[in-house]
Order: sequence, then structure tokens, then C-alpha cells
Amino acid sequence: MVITRRDFLAALAVLSATASDTVSCFFASPENPIRVNADRLRQRLEGLSVFGRPPGGTFADGVSRVAFSDADVAGRDYAIRLMKEAGLELRIDAAANIFGRRAGTNSSLPPILFGSHIDSVPNGGNFDGDLGSMSAIEVAHTLYEQGITTRHPLEVVIWTDEEGGLIGSRAAAGELSAQDLERIVRGITIADGLRKLGGNPERMAEAQRAHDSFRCYLELHIEQSGNLDKAGIPIGVVEGIVSIDEYDVVITGFANHAGTTPMLERRNALLAAAKLIEAVQEVVTREPGRQVGTVGHLEVSPNARNVVPGLVRHTIELRDLSAEKIARLAEEVKERAQEVARQTGTTIEITKVEHDPPAQATPEIQANIEKAAASLGLRTIRLPSGAGHDAQMMVRLGSMGMIFVPSVGSISHSPKEFTRWKDCANGANVLLQTILLLDAA
Repeated sequence: MVITRRDFLAALAVLSATASDTVSCFFASPENPIRVNADRLRQRLEGLSVFGRPPGGTFADGVSRVAFSDADVAGRDYAIRLMKEAGLELRIDAAANIFGRRAGTNSSLPPILFGSHIDSVPNGGNFDGDLGSMSAIEVAHTLYEQGITTRHPLEVVIWTDEEGGLIGSRAAAGELSAQDLERIVRGITIADGLRKLGGNPERMAEAQRAHDSFRCYLELHIEQSGNLDKAGIPIGVVEGIVSIDEYDVVITGFANHAGTTPMLERRNALLAAAKLIEAVQEVVTREPGRQVGTVGHLEVSPNARNVVPGLVRHTIELRDLSAEKIARLAEEVKERAQEVARQTGTTIEITKVEHDPPAQATPEIQANIEKAAASLGLRTIRLPSGAGHDAQMMVRLGSMGMIFVPSVGSISHSPKEFTRWKDCANGANVLLQTILLLDAA
């Protein structure tokens, strides 16, 4: 076949006219995957760790950058500076969420939204939330440096107060109530905390995003568990965020003298609690699966050395990707509780106080994360997230996907929390390639 000069020039004109709509396809291909600057990502993670570090401490000593603290304000200012360096157009919404936008070639397309949070638990680590936030900025900076413009606009987000109850992302989902704003946390109301960060609680409705106002939401996060680390697999493709059911338990016995009350006549509420706690363990572990059950809070009354405990209050928390499974397990626990009550001469009341539905990741996004990882020569497995994330709010508005990287030793919410620098870079590169694939789809 002979191609004339006229045919060649005509084809070249068509290619030129459509180049802006196809550029990301070339850079998302396995033959030429671009990569983030891994050294710069590490420097930024270490730079962020300064804000909230113990006096005289190092990166290895963890961080206390709790929401609304001075350290949180300083950390946010640091992130804003980095976002500007990455060529992003900044705005802070009424919930104090920080957004950095980069225009695409097609302004009619919804943005690809990606990011995480930078607030920490008290005495926490330097990767939970931070990796996703700094990687999102690094992805935007890499595209800026490379001169690559995606079809979709891009939006990097740093959510407000994730650790305190997904405050910023709940506001974006329209689920932050007036009562929530008046809740006092660490001596300050949520409303005053948002004001301190540059938010405006009087205009909270403006922070709510419309359904399908973004192409998809992506979040890179450390696993906070040990599945990836133990398996030696660098990338986890999140199936979804587990459903959580929480219960309050009240066990009523009879407080009596510890020296004069015979053992067989006692109505020991603490003994009943011990038996019920063991029953929770047995019920949850009886069948295979990733479900977990926890009794994490216990109050004993009168809590004296020489008094048979007459009243115990404790919690039960059940988690699994299947809401139906944990509901069934709860019924089994309740049945066991009545057996324990008969054995110990007590009464046991179990009341559900909270239900968080599961947040399922979007299959299309899962497949693209796997494709992105494969283009970089990285193995993947699918697994659920046992912890809550801002992504569970975003799935109520549109498509969602999460990328996990290994947590060394299964440690998180601790100064010893650590993810290898190579794994940090792997996660950021998978995030970058996933964005390019979704942009080209």
C-alpha cells in the first residue's frame, strides 16, 4: 500500500486536532509509564512530619497533629505551599477542606478527585493519611513538570479532621449536622475548629458536593494491617470499606460484700461480662472470613476491691465487608448473652448504637488499578479495608477506588508506623497511572 503525501498530511492534521484528548493514553501505556519523583515524595513526607513532632524528636518519634491544633494549621500551610508549587489553583471550602484544581483539555468533563488527610491521632505515625495527601500533590506536580494535561480536570483534596469522624468528607457528602458542629472535641467545638482552619460553618451547605460531581474519587493509603507485608505483595486493590455495627451492653447483677457473699449466691456482673466477651471471640472466629469483633471499652461498678461487681457497661463492635454477616453474628452473640445471663443470675441488655454501611469500591476502578500496577510490574491482591476512610463518604456521591501499600509489622496509629520508601513510591506511581487510565477511558 502506497501512502501519498496528501494522505499523510491529512492524517497528521487529524492526529494533531485530537492530540489533547489522547495524550494521557500514551503516558498510561505499559511501554512508557511516567513515574513520580520518589526522592521528592520522601522529602515532603519528612517535611510534613515536623509539624506535631515531639520536642527534640525525629521522624521515627511519630507525630501528634490532631485536627484544629496549631500543628494542624502549620501542616496545612505546608501542604498549601506544596500544592501551589505543583501548579494547582487553590480553594478552601466551608468545611476547611483544601482543594487544588488543575484544568483539563475538556472543561465539560467532571474532575478526577484524589487525596487524603494530614491530621493524626494523638501520638500517631507519619504515614496514615500523609502518604495519600503528599502522593496526590506529587502526582499533580509530576504532570505539571512533564507538561501533561489530562482530558478531565484534576482535583487534589486534603480532607479536614478525618480522625475525628470524617468531618470534611461528611460535609462534602451532606451528612454533617448542626449538632455535629456544636460537638466539643479537645476543648473546642467543631464549628470553632473549622473557623480556625479557614472554614465557615455558617455556610456549611456550600461544602456539599452534588452527586456525580466528579469522574471518580481515588485514595492511596497505607493498609494499617499486615496482609500485604506478610504476603510480600506491593499493592492492595481495595474491595470496599467494611460495615461497622456498634453495640452498648449493660449487665446488671447485685453488688454485695466480697467477703461474706458465698460464691454460689453471687450475681457477679463482671463474671457475666467475662463470659460474654469470650462468647464474642468464639462467635466471630467460628467461621472463616475477615470479620472481626472487639470489646474495647469496659466500665465496672462499684469497681472496689472488696465488692462483688453489680453493674458492668461495655461495648461490642463488629466489622466485615458484609453487613448481613455482622448482623447475623450479632444475633448469635445476643443468644449467647441470654445463656450467660441465666448462668450468672444477671440481666443483659444489648442495644445497637451505630451502623455504618459498607462502602463498595467500583469494579471499573479496581480493574484500572490492577492494570496500572501491572504496567509498572507490580503484583496486586484484592482485600477489604478494616479501617474507615474519607472514601466511604465519597462513594455516596460517585465512583470510588482505593490503593493500599504495605504497613510494616501491621503497625498503625503509633509512632512505630512505617511503610518502606520504595512502597510509598510504588503507591504514588500506581495512583498516577490509574488517573491516566481513567482519564483516557
